[in-house]
Amino acid sequence: MKGVALKALAQTRANGFLRGLVVLATGLGKTWLAAFDAVQAGARRVLFVAHREEILNQAAETFLRIRPDWRVGFYCGQQRDSQADVLCASVQTLGRAAHLERFAAQHFDYIVIDEFHHAAAPTYRRLLQHFAPAFLLGLTATPDRTDCSDILSLCDDNLVFETHLFRGIESKLLVPFHYYGIFDEDVDYREIPWRNGRFDPEQLAHKLATLGRARHALKSWRQHAQRKTLAFCVSVRHAEFMAEQFGKHGVAAAAVYADSELSRGEALAQLADGRLQVIFSVDLFNEGVDLPAIDTVMLLRPTESKILFLQQLGRGLRKSPETGKEKLVVLDFIGNHQSFLHKPQALMGRSMNHRQLAEYARAAEERRLALPDGCFVNYDLQLIDFLKALDGGSLQQDYQALRESLGRRPTLSEFYRSGASLKEARQQYGDWFSLVEGMGDLDEAERALFAAHRAFLRELEITVLTKSFKMVLLEAFQELDGWCQAPVLAELAERSWQVLQRRRPLLADLPAEQAQLVDGRESQWLGYWLKNPINAWAGGNRKAAEKLYFATRDERFVPLFRVAEEGRERFAEWVQELVDYRLAAYEVRQPTQAAPVAALPVVPRTGTELPYFPNLKIACGHFKTGRADGEEYRLLGEGFGRLDPARHFIARASGNSMNGGKHPIRDGDYLLLEQINPNSAGAITGATLAIERQDEAGDNQYLLRVIHKAADGSYLLRANNPDYADMPVTDELREQLRTFARLKAVLDPLQLAVGQRLLREEIPALFGEAFNPGNWNVGHVFLPEAKAHVLLVTLNKQGKADEHRYLDRWIDERNFHWQSQNKTTPQSKRGREIADHEKLGLSIHLFVRENKLENGKAAPFVYHGPVRYRSHSGSGPMSVVFEVA
Repeated sequence: MKGVALKALAQTRANGFLRGLVVLATGLGKTWLAAFDAVQAGARRVLFVAHREEILNQAAETFLRIRPDWRVGFYCGQQRDSQADVLCASVQTLGRAAHLERFAAQHFDYIVIDEFHHAAAPTYRRLLQHFAPAFLLGLTATPDRTDCSDILSLCDDNLVFETHLFRGIESKLLVPFHYYGIFDEDVDYREIPWRNGRFDPEQLAHKLATLGRARHALKSWRQHAQRKTLAFCVSVRHAEFMAEQFGKHGVAAAAVYADSELSRGEALAQLADGRLQVIFSVDLFNEGVDLPAIDTVMLLRPTESKILFLQQLGRGLRKSPETGKEKLVVLDFIGNHQSFLHKPQALMGRSMNHRQLAEYARAAEERRLALPDGCFVNYDLQLIDFLKALDGGSLQQDYQALRESLGRRPTLSEFYRSGASLKEARQQYGDWFSLVEGMGDLDEAERALFAAHRAFLRELEITVLTKSFKMVLLEAFQELDGWCQAPVLAELAERSWQVLQRRRPLLADLPAEQAQLVDGRESQWLGYWLKNPINAWAGGNRKAAEKLYFATRDERFVPLFRVAEEGRERFAEWVQELVDYRLAAYEVRQPTQAAPVAALPVVPRTGTELPYFPNLKIACGHFKTGRADGEEYRLLGEGFGRLDPARHFIARASGNSMNGGKHPIRDGDYLLLEQINPNSAGAITGATLAIERQDEAGDNQYLLRVIHKAADGSYLLRANNPDYADMPVTDELREQLRTFARLKAVLDPLQLAVGQRLLREEIPALFGEAFNPGNWNVGHVFLPEAKAHVLLVTLNKQGKADEHRYLDRWIDERNFHWQSQNKTTPQSKRGREIADHEKLGLSIHLFVRENKLENGKAAPFVYHGPVRYRSHSGSGPMSVVFEVA
């Protein structure tokens, strides 16, 4: 796994990135990876930053083991070893302005920020803003921060490599877990004050340190625990109380905290040699400490974040050759409060709204959670019922749950990533900030500010994005403090260039001649930027009824509305919130984002991304209003002429009125259409047009019809299905209808599926087949009617029996090595059909995924399209090389 990560890091530097984030589950060796990559990058001076001395000491040992000739120094406490080859520094010390000034911006050519989820804190931000290394590596076990600041943006939106703890378990790098969610029956958490995302500390400690709860914990521990237990407590009082109660019942236990009589090292030694059975800890073991001998973790306190939960879980997931540990037992005491809802999300590695949590509870109850081999999850029935009761939760409940989890109102990006319905939010409230206002999260001044600028904020939220440029321009505008003074166009273009260099995935939006420019000050770049987003915001593509918000005057980009000085800071925050959401949603739909990070190669695809709509009604509404509600794009390959996303789009047919004749259009078919208007329609006789028509009841109908011209010069609208009567185009009908698109082609679903992520049960429909588990839960499916072989490949075969670990891999971005089932030989029917598929008129289709599971559920496959046989070797099994068509 480290080899794949190192290769990804080398590639990201080759691609021009100066920063990158790596997410490795606890126990998979983040510090080792950083040390190896520093060597790989040829670093001369390395800065390793963390917030605990234990982490710094471990880092120093790791770097010295890899490069014994390096001088390692420390910059923490009273130590100031500023001339070391590897400087291990505490952020508390180095993050002060006086200490930062001792170092030039480029003093270090390689910087590591460990536990990067802390990086949005002010001390980290000062450090990140001060230094300009050749490369900066952020490391964390989870990218999800408690306050959900966008830490990825601090690494230039460059997620280089990530792996969830399930992958570590599947790869045998971590031990499996047996998780017991135990109902905290002696505590009513609803009675404890909850402020800013946390329980009141004193009242929480008082409620948790009771005899009844201690007895409940002891009973559960005796029922499930193994030999060496680490328990997490909320306070010193709580830890001492629990140690005392366990001790009274004959269990060797001790409380360990910052100033405890028994030091952490002594306690671990006693736990290792059997003198202690349980350590009750307060904060000392949360992160950065290797405790491989721990085989039981007991969570006796609420955890305010997914990060803390995973760190505590991670204390026992490491393998222990010395003790032969086979699994980790987790005893998690859970109460009747919204604050516990992040735990199943952290465990499964994915965000869940109320409905999804209820489904998770049903899956847990029915023992159908997708878990790595050897893992087990059980919840007490009271907790199952608590989670199931969340089903049917409203939009407002989803918002409220997220707000309670965060301790503040969610941002639009956070709401979007939580899985809540933005479509429902817009249907009920019209726009995001109206929902925020409706939930009581705007104060009086903010309500007045919103009322003054609602139209612009809504425009920003739903304006059509065929490329990312309009949002990039606004981000640059804000960085230049454009609400205070309108920026010069040349400066705005240059800053936009810098934004694109940071957000490198967006560089794919540029044409080749612009992407190859080396400086944002070049006149060619200014000209391009003037013609595109500056022109778009200033009304160059504006329809007559649309309101303008910006203009170009005297070589400046000028807002056409004024934001009051007292509201500018808040208004700029709102604008950035919407920009962040629009870019996050935009990047998700890009084909290069579909595959897991640093896992599968990005196979180059030629073609054009076009807007996609589920039916003609939605498509018509989109082009009438120019709005981006439900915006989605699909990649369409070559062979359809020159396509323009501003005019061409894809929609699905509805009904059977066109199902007939030589070229039937069936219900659900994918249609390639071109937007037209009276000035651009051209010759329409014989063409199939998309029509909006108002019927007698005043309702709009959306039809496909062929335009026929009669001998007398009149026109008819004709359906392909003879059961539908012709519609003469009378003057009355002309007033009732509007033609808005011309049909260019009926598309094969497979043409649109290339690059898409598809679950196994979604794949048969591409070939006109129904999903049957008996036929499709295999790696090689033959479809006689479609004359197609379907290959469903999982690259990581961990957990498979040896006889089923086929050697499948990418050779390069175009060629794939596939190994058949053991019974397939070149002489067998399947072997001949593979090697001679083109002669036999058969097609072969390749679907690939890296792992069986993704975020705890069955992972989708990426469709790489049809492939061609190139060569083979061996027999029973055959090793075949395919080329992506």
